[in-house]
Amino acid sequence: MPTILIKNARVLAGENRLIKQDVLIKNTYIKQVADTITVSADQVIDAENALLLPGLIDVHVHFREPGFAEKETVVSGSKAAARGGFTTVLAMPNVNPVVDNPDVLRQMLALNQRDGIVKIHQYAAISAGLDSDHVDDLDALAQAGAVAFTNDGKGVQTADTMYEAMKAAARLGKVLVAHVEDDSLIHGGVMNAGPAADALGLPGANKLSESSQLARDLVIAQATGVRYHVAHVSTAESVALIRIAKKEGVHVTAEVSPHHLLLDDGMITKDDAMMKMNPPLRSPHDRAALIAGLLDGTIDMVATDHAPHTAAEKAQGMLKAPNGVTGIETSFQLLYTHFVKSGVMSLRRLLQVMNQAPAAAFSLSDAAVKVAAGQKADLALFDIDHPHVISKDEFASKASNSPFIGWEIYGQTQATWVNGRQVYAAERSQA
Repeated sequence: MPTILIKNARVLAGENRLIKQDVLIKNTYIKQVADTITVSADQVIDAENALLLPGLIDVHVHFREPGFAEKETVVSGSKAAARGGFTTVLAMPNVNPVVDNPDVLRQMLALNQRDGIVKIHQYAAISAGLDSDHVDDLDALAQAGAVAFTNDGKGVQTADTMYEAMKAAARLGKVLVAHVEDDSLIHGGVMNAGPAADALGLPGANKLSESSQLARDLVIAQATGVRYHVAHVSTAESVALIRIAKKEGVHVTAEVSPHHLLLDDGMITKDDAMMKMNPPLRSPHDRAALIAGLLDGTIDMVATDHAPHTAAEKAQGMLKAPNGVTGIETSFQLLYTHFVKSGVMSLRRLLQVMNQAPAAAFSLSDAAVKVAAGQKADLALFDIDHPHVISKDEFASKASNSPFIGWEIYGQTQATWVNGRQVYAAERSQA
């Protein structure tokens, strides 16, 4: 592999303090970090004072392949990840066929390895076909290479199924990830139940659907000792429950998506499926609780829930369009702009929730967690000095179903390296 020398980068050296450093990459690792490095290298890149961070980690992505390649593929999804500054992602199992047995899992791992340009770890399903009746052979799935287990996209409706799955995951030392949603409380809702849904005449989903199932799971998690992770937390009640559970010693971690931090149902003023996702956007009160939970550590990490769909699907309106928005190409940029640049959150905390906490919670030993000698050369370079307006025509993803098109952001990705190989370069970073 070529030796790469990155000159004039800014590296985090405190909560928000940045220092100028040179970084030498050799044989998939960071070889040296210093104020000035003068050795010869096969490639020299002038970072032009851009911010250099360890590559971001997203524990919740949908790359749609196999079965839904019109929405996204491993090729396009991993290119989108690299463009967003992500070097490691965890891919959900709700594709077709569902990743619920060792043979399908091995095929999926081979596809990820063949077509992915970032590191892709693969989830396996808790139960066959994502039903709530019977637990898969989690031992065999773990042995075949599953990073963790989840039925994402569906809540596990049967408590006994969740109990048996948690016992198995605990025995295996694997994380069990829950999409918490009690179907009996949805009533056909397509957005959060409340004044916004009433004003639009759209059916609302009771937010107790999330917190009631979460309460059940936390009790079972405490009884089993499992490492339990809550996907896409969206309500104030859920934040409160997680806070209590952590104090009680439950091994629980939680994620929140950028759209739940930046949007709420009060912003849905028309029938706009770009604002339709599951869980739905909640009230301004819920959004404030999510931000507070992220700041105080109750919520451990940010995960995008990158969920691409075709333009035709999203054009059907709130009643018929599928849930989900893309996010992996804009998440760091949006959070840097609205939280770090505005002074709400330190850059160090943003790095924790988008890199270090995911790596720790999912035991991702192959991911870099700092810019330092000896770390894997998983790196991303961001331009934090110049504004950029998000355009639907710029995405590397096959989809552009983003509610943030037209937003001005800072932090556009300039370059991304995985194991020392450059997998993305914006125009100003190309040699």
